[in-house]
Amino acid sequence: MLQLLILLVVIALVAGALGFTGIAAGAAALAKIIFFLMLAGIAIILILAVMGLAVLF
Repeated sequence: MLQLLILLVVIALVAGALGFTGIAAGAAALAKIIFFLMLAGIAIILILAVMGLAVLF
């Protein structure tokens, strides 16, 4: 999922630099959604780990 996030950020930057603002905005919006989903997933895993309910490895 991190690879997809990095790919979308790169696409947004390149499209923005070339003037394709619609594509840049779409890629940036998707990157924001994926970022917050990853952030929520990490927070849930950390909370479960502190409670002793998650086996991380």
